[in-house]
Amino acid sequence: MNIDVKMVDKLIQEQFPKWNGLLIKPVIQSGHDNRTFHLGDSMLVRMPSGPEYVAQIEKENKWLPLLAKNISLPITKPIALGKPDREYPYPWAINEYLPGETANTTNFRSLESFAGEIAEFLKELQTLDTTNAPTAGEHNFYRGAHPSVYQEEVNESLRDLKEILPVKDIETIWEESINSVWKKEPVWIHGDIAPGNLLVNDGQLSGVIDFGIMGVGDPACDYAMAWTFFNIDCRASLFKYIDEDTQKRARAWALWKALITYRSENKAISDNAKATINEIMEEYYATR
Repeated sequence: MNIDVKMVDKLIQEQFPKWNGLLIKPVIQSGHDNRTFHLGDSMLVRMPSGPEYVAQIEKENKWLPLLAKNISLPITKPIALGKPDREYPYPWAINEYLPGETANTTNFRSLESFAGEIAEFLKELQTLDTTNAPTAGEHNFYRGAHPSVYQEEVNESLRDLKEILPVKDIETIWEESINSVWKKEPVWIHGDIAPGNLLVNDGQLSGVIDFGIMGVGDPACDYAMAWTFFNIDCRASLFKYIDEDTQKRARAWALWKALITYRSENKAISDNAKATINEIMEEYYATR
């Protein structure tokens, strides 16, 4: 299915005629799960790319208005929920546009301060009421569950990469990383804390977007960026509110994702996977 400006324009005309005539254009970096388009200067249209992503739109529409009331940073704000039609068979959303650049290695004041700002956001998110909130499952690809849910994918990747990577050491790291469980009450998780979902203005974290795989459970998955983006000198700032076991499970999430994307045809994804593995291995060897 080709989700393009023409399709979005037709849906706007039919379902939200008050916004007919506003300029529609794709965002520069549209995601895989959802295709995203600017609608005028102050709105974004999010279109699930397949049926497995519909739950993301529905969750955001239900829960983000409640979370936003108690979060200091601006987060995605739903404005309207569109209906399926004959050409586009899924619910879709119109959200408020949040200004800012997505995070990169040069647009924040310092790596350490940025890590600390993320830690503060996650701490606040984890204090919010979870009554009737969605627990980890297929709807969010098990974010918030124990990372061992992906044990077989890790095993398969290690078999595939045995001629390239130090598999025995990685198996040791994996076993150490999953050798604990979250023993507290489930907390809210974002599910995809990554540079593309973190907005930066004036050198600091200014907003968080794309809560499609949010849910409640073990927050470890929200700290995988410690290895996918940060270096060893900044991890303490990101980890300042979580215990050592949660840090290890976070490492498991980072390791799993790096292993399954190591051979990605997308060079940027593959390069990040390799850099993540190197970061994890360097840290491991430094402690031995």
